Amino acid sequence: MRIYQAVNRVPGGLMVVPLFIGMLLNTFAPNALKIGGFTQALTNVGYPTILAMYLFTAGTKMTLRAAPKMLKRGLGIMFAKVGIAVVLALGVAHLFHGNFLGLTTLALLAAMNDTNGGMFLALTSTFGTKEDAGTYVAQSIETGPFVTMLVLVGAGLAVIPWLTMVSVIAPIAAGAILGNLDEELRDFFGNHEPIIVPFMAFTLGEGINLKSVTTAGLPGILLGVAVVVITGIVCITADRLLGGSGVAGAAASSTAGNAAGTPQAVAIADPTYAAIAPIATIQVAASVIVTAILTPILTAFIHRRIKRRALDAQEVVATASVAPAAESPQPAVNS
Repeated sequence: MRIYQAVNRVPGGLMVVPLFIGMLLNTFAPNALKIGGFTQALTNVGYPTILAMYLFTAGTKMTLRAAPKMLKRGLGIMFAKVGIAVVLALGVAHLFHGNFLGLTTLALLAAMNDTNGGMFLALTSTFGTKEDAGTYVAQSIETGPFVTMLVLVGAGLAVIPWLTMVSVIAPIAAGAILGNLDEELRDFFGNHEPIIVPFMAFTLGEGINLKSVTTAGLPGILLGVAVVVITGIVCITADRLLGGSGVAGAAASSTAGNAAGTPQAVAIADPTYAAIAPIATIQVAASVIVTAILTPILTAFIHRRIKRRALDAQEVVATASVAPAAESPQPAVNS
């Protein structure tokens, strides 16, 4: 049986498939794993520990050895994406009382803040340059729930103790420090990050009951489309303004698989979000799948436009250089 290959055929499969297995189990056999010991640790009870492990491994990949131009473009794309997410989320919070077409402020922030790093690197390696791929070093700051928590607290939409905020960023910071001090440690933890993702997704799903989120489907699809269209336009514009081609900006118009864990992480920090966290999780998971389909299409489209413009420019130059020679009079021949 080729289970691994089947899972990977699903966009964000290592996150999405275990997430839905956990939700199905919790919905139809909620007490199956609640037998104590190590088995029960694989339920929602163990989610915070596994999330901390993931944040640490993600932090080890944040290296400071990138060229200044890469860092500048990467930070520009990141601030553009997070900025538009903040503007939209605050608009929903204050103008629509935190719910617009079934989408909550929490779901918008979680889906728009966090870029799918693996997809970004794959797309920029295929359609872009090494500089395009290198911009992800700065963008990786988005990883995990910290930015979402920071925005919610800063906007007065959540009450999260500062020690809780520190506890979220501490694993990322520890990983980043070790990853920059020792390249072998960075490679070791970076290569083993995928092992943690299915466990994190399963324990997250074990805390969600599908019966309570049956209305989350269509808004989740709309959320994914909005992420690609809105953050795509903003990130492509920022990339071009900073000297890029737009490929890196297009490749950033996705939702990371681990973003599905952000609503629950926020709910753990601020229990007032506990009621909407399950619905937000489903919506963000839907956005992961939708953006995994649409972001490569957008990136390929931008790449084709760039190539077409380059060919048109070459034709203009070639035509301009040939025309004078064709129009120059032939010298008279003396008989």
